[in-house]
Order: sequence, then structure tokens, then C-alpha cells
Amino acid sequence: MNAEDRRLVAAFESTASPLLAYLERRVGADDAADLLGEAMVVAWRRVRELPVDPEGARMWLFGIARGTLLNHARGARRRWALVDRIRIAPSELHAPAADQGSDVRDAIARLDPDLGEIVRLVHWDGFSLADAAALLGIPSSTARGRYQRAKAELRAALSIEAPLA
Repeated sequence: MNAEDRRLVAAFESTASPLLAYLERRVGADDAADLLGEAMVVAWRRVRELPVDPEGARMWLFGIARGTLLNHARGARRRWALVDRIRIAPSELHAPAADQGSDVRDAIARLDPDLGEIVRLVHWDGFSLADAAALLGIPSSTARGRYQRAKAELRAALSIEAPLA
């Protein structure tokens, strides 16, 4: 370990607790440790900029933590904006004419969540039963059973007779 690395380790050891508390007050305990880790990585990459005096090093680390916090906040805003676009886009792209199909959507929504998800994956997202099973992390046989049960419940809810097989 070179002299810069030793100074950085010493700065981290003396500043880690206050940095973690700083981050926890802003993002909560769940995200603070991850952000501290990100700040440490940034500091390690920029170790050549580390001030020599301990107070300067402390302030430098807080500056890096603040930048990490700002990046985290920007990322969170982008994720929420994307979630909003995704929520809006399907309804705009696939807007049914005058509530066409709303009874089917309502019936699917009333299914057990596991059954509804298998129906959505197969019919709305175009996955095969085997792919849906893999996506859900369940055996194919379980997916087939859920799908059959979902179809039966949907037929009953929509008063549709089962086709003769």
C-alpha cells in the first residue's frame, strides 16, 4: 500500500461514522451504507486529490459523499419519472375503445395475485408458459397448474362455458 492509500484508509477510519450518520439523516439507514460504499469507491479512484491535512481530508470525503448523495437523488428522480411514463404509456398505447375488455381486466384483477400474474405474462406480455415459469422462478408444472386454475376462475367470473375438448 502506498502513502496515498494509507492516508485514505486513515481518513476513512476517522470519518466513516460521521459520513454514515450524514447519509442516514438524508436517505435512511437502508440506503446509507450503499451510498457510503459508493462514496468510498469514488474517493479511492480520486485518491491523488486527497488533501494532506486531516481536516481537509475529512471535508473532501464529505464533499464526495454529498456528490454521491446528489447522484442518488437524480437517479431516484429518473426512476420515478420512468415509472410514471411506463404507467401512462400502456394505457395510451393500448387504450381500449369505450371500456372494451374492462370486465376481463377486472376479473383478472380479482384473481389471486399469483394466478393473475401468470395470465398477464402469457396473454398481455406474450410469454410462453415455460418462459413465464422461469421468470417467476417456479417449476413449469406449477405454472401450468396456476394457468389452468386461472382459466377456470376467469370462465366462472365471466360466465363463459369451457370449450369442448
